[in-house]
Amino acid sequence: MQAQNIGGIDETSVELEPGVTVLAGRNATNRTSLLQAFMAGLGGESASLKADAEAGSAELELGEETYRRTLERNGGTVVMGGEPYLEDPELAELFAFLLESNPARRAVTTGDDLREIILRPIDTDEIEAEITLLTAEKEDVADELDRLESLKGELPALERERTDLENKIEDKRAELEEITAEIEAAETPDDEREERAELDEKLTTLRERRSDLDDVRFDLETERESLDALRQERDDLEDDLGELPEPGSLDRTDIDEEIDRLQRRSQSIDGVVSQLQSIVQFNEEMLEGAHPEIRELLADDADDSSDGQVTDRLLEDEASVQCWTCGSEVNRSEIESTIDRLRSLQETKLSERDDLEERIQELRSERREIDQARDQREHIERRLADVTDEIERRERRLEDLSDRREELEGDIERLEAEASELEAEGDDDERDEESLLDLNRRANELEFSLGRLERDLETTIGRIETIESTLDDEDRLRDRRDEIREELEELRTRIDRIEREAVDSFNKHMDAVLEVLEYENIERIWIERVGETVREGRRTVERTTFDLHIVRSTEDGRTYEDTIEHLSESEREVTGLIFALAGYLVHEVYDVVPFMLLDSLEALDSNRIAALVEYFESYTDFLVVALLPEDAAAIDDVHDRISEI
Repeated sequence: MQAQNIGGIDETSVELEPGVTVLAGRNATNRTSLLQAFMAGLGGESASLKADAEAGSAELELGEETYRRTLERNGGTVVMGGEPYLEDPELAELFAFLLESNPARRAVTTGDDLREIILRPIDTDEIEAEITLLTAEKEDVADELDRLESLKGELPALERERTDLENKIEDKRAELEEITAEIEAAETPDDEREERAELDEKLTTLRERRSDLDDVRFDLETERESLDALRQERDDLEDDLGELPEPGSLDRTDIDEEIDRLQRRSQSIDGVVSQLQSIVQFNEEMLEGAHPEIRELLADDADDSSDGQVTDRLLEDEASVQCWTCGSEVNRSEIESTIDRLRSLQETKLSERDDLEERIQELRSERREIDQARDQREHIERRLADVTDEIERRERRLEDLSDRREELEGDIERLEAEASELEAEGDDDERDEESLLDLNRRANELEFSLGRLERDLETTIGRIETIESTLDDEDRLRDRRDEIREELEELRTRIDRIEREAVDSFNKHMDAVLEVLEYENIERIWIERVGETVREGRRTVERTTFDLHIVRSTEDGRTYEDTIEHLSESEREVTGLIFALAGYLVHEVYDVVPFMLLDSLEALDSNRIAALVEYFESYTDFLVVALLPEDAAAIDDVHDRISEI
């Protein structure tokens, strides 16, 4: 890891081996800044740029890959860039970067909603959307299966229809053969054919025109059916378009600008929080007289002036101390009060940042909805334009076919009259048999009827084949229906499963850690999932909450339930860390990022810190812990140490 201008670091480079790495040093020795550099290289958003620098960076090498995060001052904000290890750092920031401001740790100590912290990485809106899509698909599959059942019932009727059409076609062909034979018998013998050539020509042309008329009538019928379907689709598209937001409401410019503004504000708050944390740590250390360099400086000044009285007043736990900034004597309680106000301001800023992040997520959701509505409108408008063009084309085609039909009907009427006249001239007065023109007309009608029957038979056979082919999908559809049921069950129980696993994990690890750390008179700290009924608008819904229970014991062995407010600072910090560990394990963060970072463990005594570090070690590849020298001394010597940053 190489860091430049991160936090209080000018420039540093460190190497880590898998396992525990201890950053040993006093406060204000850039231990937290190095952790910030690790967070930045891994993709975190809370690293701060050194106050006197315009740019900084964190570079992390893992195996053969190098990941880099850049920080650049731009006006009053710090802009982050580069290509860090994580594209989305949310899981790591919640459950792996366990610094003092970590949301999971703070949720326990401040009494926040524990369930909300555990479920925060889960996009419940996305789950609901996926459930909606799968439910719709399930309904489609069910409808398709119902349709297949209906199709099965159609097959017997279609089979009967096919047989009936085949019989009718056979009858029509036989009748046509008879008519054809009559036509041949009625025609003029060969020695007189020359005289009847003109009539034969008229009859041939007449047959051609009648055949053309049959084709035109069929095309007209087909075009009308297609045109009706297109007009219905156009009406449906216009209805769909009318239900969408107006184009003027689909401008996302304002939302983009607001997201940018809120992100800049959030980054600015991160910088303030980091500075406040450094200020609080430094002043606490000064109040306790723990900073080695300042202690030495004040000791030298005291030796020169008043035999160490100034240092004694600074370092001893008296009612008043000498201010290390102006040199005046002030009440210790005033400094402690100022530190408390700084802590309160830090909590306020963290809460403000959380609110900003929530609002940013809401705006991003609105932006997605706008994009989806805009894409849908554009798709419908394109399809509507295509359908309108197709309707106009088919209407013109329909007009052309109608004109062609009228033309053919006129030609046929004219040809029939001419043929009838020619036939009358060639017939003798005594002949009363059916005229050749009538026979040709009957033959033409039979041919038209036969053509219709053959097309109907072709359609029926095609329908039968389509149904039989479609029925082949029945098994696949049934399998898909079962898959959808399983997917829906998994989605609907995912939140419930994560809640249960988080509670079970916390309770198990809390019991184990309490046994290892040996806190007096704490019997158990555990979380209970409790269902409650709440109102959302006009609806009443069931929700789950996490209730944190603390069971203590008295000297005579009796147990009673206590509250988080009555836990010691050490007990609260351990509880927060175990809650973060539960989230880390439930969300399998170890598969997302190989690091876990620990800081601000001073509330625990050295031996308990060592035991806690050993407990956490088994759950991550790299555990980096920032400790004071006296606490680091309790850590097993087999673990790596970094004392100079």
